[in-house]
Amino acid sequence: MTPRQRVQFAMGHRAPDRVPVMCQLALGHYFLHSRHAPADIWFDSDLLAQTLRDFCLRYEFDGVLVNLPGRPADWRDRIERREADAEGERLTWRSGLVTRCPPDDNPHTFTADGGPLGRADYARTDPDDPAVFRTDGYVWNTWHAPELFDLPDLSALAETSAWPDWTTASLRRTRALLPDHSVHAEVFSPFTHLMELFGYDQALMALVDAPDLCLALLDRLASVAAAQVTLCAACHADAVLISSAFAGAGFISRGMYQRFVLPFESRLAAAAHACALPVYTHTCGAIGDRLDLLAESGIDGIDTLDPPPLGTVELHEAKASFGQRLFLKGNLDAVNEMLRADDGAFRQAVLDRLRIGKVGSGYILSSACSVAPGVKPERLRLMVELAREYGRYE
Repeated sequence: MTPRQRVQFAMGHRAPDRVPVMCQLALGHYFLHSRHAPADIWFDSDLLAQTLRDFCLRYEFDGVLVNLPGRPADWRDRIERREADAEGERLTWRSGLVTRCPPDDNPHTFTADGGPLGRADYARTDPDDPAVFRTDGYVWNTWHAPELFDLPDLSALAETSAWPDWTTASLRRTRALLPDHSVHAEVFSPFTHLMELFGYDQALMALVDAPDLCLALLDRLASVAAAQVTLCAACHADAVLISSAFAGAGFISRGMYQRFVLPFESRLAAAAHACALPVYTHTCGAIGDRLDLLAESGIDGIDTLDPPPLGTVELHEAKASFGQRLFLKGNLDAVNEMLRADDGAFRQAVLDRLRIGKVGSGYILSSACSVAPGVKPERLRLMVELAREYGRYE
């Protein structure tokens, strides 16, 4: 059985030869354990795809998540100056913006004087302004400022034809490099886009102060994200992950989830299913009180499933309540079990997840959230070894 088939079987609740293993690595993990500079991995579509391929094969994972969008091929020509500094590397763009690239964390872009990029002010935002996502200072975390790469106004991207070809370059290249592995695409939840538009503290205030404005913007953002799902399907992704990291109980209540997240992520699930594409949601932290709402959105699976103390999900409970309806991925505590635990405790944690998760199929062994930069590579290899020995289906 190929790795691609193994994941496909697990997502479809059919018994593969063994439990598949597929961890999402933090970008800092790639940076620390690769021979390439972080900025090159982050901004070069081909190099990102090569890095994803190399680590997938190095750890013998069954699949990989393409968790960065593509970049234009001429991105290096847009740099005025590139130099080392105390924090790693500093890129000064011809536009005047500056990107700081640490050796073990995501790069971030700032103004020329080191200040934060501007965010929209919800007190002055008109949701009917066709340029609302351009003129108000929309910032997309993994694309930084739109002016770096000549992105169209975000609202225009509700049409698939408006997306520049380079935006899917890393996904297409990864698919070509890993034909026998499961390649998943990442699409941000409309709710995450809203957080990026206003900035996280102001966006949470906007949910209370201006709920109708938020709903109007979420409606437009859902159309954009749905178009991206369609593009991912055209690139032959095996599944699409809805990145909805900030929708757990640590950020919003169950009632707010029902109002501001559920209707819009349901549209993404419908868009994926219209393309015959499996879809699952990644939400961090305390989500035990809203697993039923995630299921209600129409998705096929749930990612992370953080256990206590980081989250509120016990795998055996999630399996009993939702394991026949949804495939489950994750539940290994990325901090206390994967990073800080001694070798014996880590091994036992993996064995426990295999024992619980493999029953009836529908489980992918994985870290609950991203594998931290400092997690020892040998631990990731051990996960696969244990899955081969203890995760087999008779």
